[in-house]
Amino acid sequence: MSRLAVVLFETARPHNLGAAIRLCACFDLELHLVEPLGFALSDRRIRETALDYGGWVEPIRHLDAEAFFAWAAAAGRRVVLLDTAADLAYHRAAYRDDDLLLLGNERYGVPAPHRGRAGLSVRIPMAPGRRSLNLVVAGAIVVAEALRQVGAMDALALVPGADGTATR
Repeated sequence: MSRLAVVLFETARPHNLGAAIRLCACFDLELHLVEPLGFALSDRRIRETALDYGGWVEPIRHLDAEAFFAWAAAAGRRVVLLDTAADLAYHRAAYRDDDLLLLGNERYGVPAPHRGRAGLSVRIPMAPGRRSLNLVVAGAIVVAEALRQVGAMDALALVPGADGTATR
Protein backbone atom coordinates (compact mmCIF):
# COMPACT_ATOMS: atom_id res chain seq x y z
CA MET A 1 0.00 0.00 0.00
CA SER A 2 1.30 3.45 -0.91
CA ARG A 3 1.40 6.20 1.64
CA LEU A 4 2.48 9.82 1.75
CA ALA A 5 6.19 10.17 1.07
CA VAL A 6 9.03 12.64 1.42
CA VAL A 7 11.49 12.67 -1.49
CA LEU A 8 14.94 14.20 -1.15
CA PHE A 9 16.34 15.25 -4.53
CA GLU A 10 20.14 14.92 -4.73
CA THR A 11 20.47 16.12 -1.15
CA ALA A 12 23.94 17.39 -0.27
CA ARG A 13 23.79 17.56 3.54
CA PRO A 14 23.77 14.41 5.64
CA HIS A 15 22.06 16.08 8.59
CA ASN A 16 19.06 16.81 6.35
CA LEU A 17 18.79 13.11 5.53
CA GLY A 18 18.96 12.33 9.25
CA ALA A 19 16.20 14.83 9.98
CA ALA A 20 14.10 13.43 7.11
CA ILE A 21 14.50 9.91 8.53
CA ARG A 22 13.25 11.14 11.88
CA LEU A 23 10.34 13.03 10.29
CA CYS A 24 9.30 10.00 8.24
CA ALA A 25 9.61 7.66 11.21
CA CYS A 26 7.49 9.84 13.46
CA PHE A 27 4.68 10.19 10.90
CA ASP A 28 4.99 6.73 9.30
CA LEU A 29 5.92 8.13 5.88
CA GLU A 30 7.90 6.64 3.01
CA LEU A 31 11.28 8.22 2.34
CA HIS A 32 12.71 8.31 -1.18
CA LEU A 33 16.22 9.40 -2.14
CA VAL A 34 16.98 10.61 -5.66
CA GLU A 35 20.68 10.10 -6.23
CA PRO A 36 23.40 11.14 -6.48
CA LEU A 37 23.77 12.22 -2.88
CA GLY A 38 26.50 14.60 -1.73
CA PHE A 39 27.77 12.22 0.97
CA ALA A 40 28.11 8.53 1.81
CA LEU A 41 25.15 6.82 3.45
CA SER A 42 27.56 5.72 6.19
CA ASP A 43 28.16 9.37 7.25
CA ARG A 44 27.92 9.59 11.04
CA ARG A 45 26.02 12.89 10.82
CA ILE A 46 23.01 11.01 9.46
CA ARG A 47 22.84 8.82 12.57
CA GLU A 48 23.49 11.78 14.87
CA THR A 49 20.48 13.64 13.49
CA ALA A 50 18.21 10.62 13.01
CA LEU A 51 18.92 9.49 16.59
CA ASP A 52 17.46 6.01 17.08
CA TYR A 53 14.77 6.39 14.41
CA GLY A 54 16.79 4.83 11.59
CA GLY A 55 15.29 1.40 12.18
CA TRP A 56 11.79 2.71 11.43
CA VAL A 57 12.57 3.91 7.90
CA GLU A 58 14.09 2.08 4.94
CA PRO A 59 14.77 4.73 2.29
CA ILE A 60 13.78 3.85 -1.26
CA ARG A 61 16.67 4.80 -3.51
CA HIS A 62 16.37 5.97 -7.10
CA LEU A 63 19.48 5.99 -9.29
CA ASP A 64 18.72 9.45 -10.69
CA ALA A 65 15.90 11.87 -11.56
CA GLU A 66 14.93 9.92 -14.68
CA ALA A 67 14.57 6.72 -12.70
CA PHE A 68 12.54 8.46 -10.00
CA PHE A 69 10.08 10.15 -12.37
CA ALA A 70 9.67 6.94 -14.39
CA TRP A 71 8.99 5.00 -11.19
CA ALA A 72 6.47 7.61 -9.97
CA ALA A 73 4.62 7.54 -13.30
CA ALA A 74 4.53 3.73 -13.40
CA ALA A 75 3.26 3.64 -9.81
CA GLY A 76 0.58 6.25 -10.58
CA ARG A 77 1.91 8.53 -7.85
CA ARG A 78 1.65 12.32 -8.03
CA VAL A 79 4.81 14.33 -7.46
CA VAL A 80 4.22 17.50 -5.41
CA LEU A 81 7.17 19.86 -5.71
CA LEU A 82 7.95 22.26 -2.89
CA ASP A 83 9.23 25.29 -4.81
CA THR A 84 9.84 28.82 -3.56
CA ALA A 85 8.73 30.10 -6.99
CA ALA A 86 5.42 28.20 -7.14
CA ASP A 87 2.21 30.23 -7.45
CA LEU A 88 0.08 28.02 -5.19
CA ALA A 89 0.48 28.30 -1.41
CA TYR A 90 0.82 24.87 0.21
CA HIS A 91 -2.24 25.33 2.43
CA ARG A 92 -4.44 25.99 -0.62
CA ALA A 93 -3.52 22.70 -2.32
CA ALA A 94 -5.52 19.47 -2.10
CA TYR A 95 -3.30 16.54 -1.13
CA ARG A 96 -3.68 12.82 -1.72
CA ASP A 97 -2.68 10.14 0.75
CA ASP A 98 -0.04 8.74 -1.65
CA ASP A 99 1.56 12.01 -2.81
CA LEU A 100 5.33 12.21 -3.20
CA LEU A 101 6.49 15.50 -1.62
CA LEU A 102 9.63 16.43 -3.55
CA LEU A 103 12.24 18.55 -1.74
CA GLY A 104 15.00 19.96 -3.93
CA ASN A 105 18.72 20.08 -3.38
CA GLU A 106 19.83 22.57 -0.73
CA ARG A 107 21.82 24.66 -3.21
CA TYR A 108 19.93 24.52 -6.50
CA GLY A 109 16.52 23.03 -5.75
CA VAL A 110 15.15 20.87 -8.55
CA PRO A 111 16.53 21.74 -12.00
CA ALA A 112 14.09 23.42 -14.42
CA PRO A 113 13.70 20.42 -16.74
CA HIS A 114 12.38 18.36 -13.82
CA ARG A 115 10.19 21.01 -12.16
CA GLY A 116 7.70 20.75 -15.01
CA ARG A 117 7.36 17.01 -14.40
CA ALA A 118 5.67 17.54 -11.04
CA GLY A 119 1.91 17.14 -10.98
CA LEU A 120 1.62 20.01 -8.51
CA SER A 121 3.97 22.74 -7.24
CA VAL A 122 3.45 24.52 -3.93
CA ARG A 123 5.27 27.15 -1.91
CA ILE A 124 5.31 28.13 1.73
CA PRO A 125 4.41 31.81 2.18
CA MET A 126 7.05 33.72 4.14
CA ALA A 127 7.69 37.24 5.33
CA PRO A 128 9.04 39.65 2.68
CA GLY A 129 12.76 39.40 1.98
CA ARG A 130 13.17 35.86 3.32
CA ARG A 131 14.46 33.29 0.80
CA SER A 132 13.77 29.88 2.21
CA LEU A 133 13.42 27.56 5.17
CA ASN A 134 15.61 24.59 6.02
CA LEU A 135 14.79 21.77 3.63
CA VAL A 136 13.30 19.38 6.19
CA VAL A 137 11.54 22.14 8.11
CA ALA A 138 9.76 23.09 4.87
CA GLY A 139 8.94 19.44 4.27
CA ALA A 140 7.53 19.06 7.77
CA ILE A 141 5.21 22.03 7.30
CA VAL A 142 3.74 20.56 4.12
CA VAL A 143 3.69 17.02 5.54
CA ALA A 144 1.58 18.23 8.47
CA GLU A 145 -0.96 19.88 6.17
CA ALA A 146 -1.11 16.88 3.84
CA LEU A 147 -1.59 14.48 6.77
CA ARG A 148 -4.29 16.72 8.23
CA GLN A 149 -6.17 16.83 4.94
CA VAL A 150 -6.13 13.08 4.35
CA GLY A 151 -7.19 12.33 7.93
CA ALA A 152 -3.93 10.75 9.02
CA MET A 153 -3.38 13.21 11.88
CA ASP A 154 -6.61 12.01 13.50
CA ALA A 155 -5.41 8.40 13.19
CA LEU A 156 -2.03 9.30 14.72
CA ALA A 157 -3.79 11.06 17.61
CA LEU A 158 -5.35 7.71 18.58
CA VAL A 159 -1.99 5.93 18.80
CA PRO A 160 -0.93 5.44 22.42
CA GLY A 161 1.82 7.77 23.59
CA ALA A 162 4.98 6.78 25.41
CA ASP A 163 2.98 6.65 28.66
CA GLY A 164 0.43 4.22 27.14
CA THR A 165 -2.43 6.68 26.90
CA ALA A 166 -4.02 7.90 23.69
CA THR A 167 -4.93 11.53 23.33
CA ARG A 168 -7.27 13.26 21.00
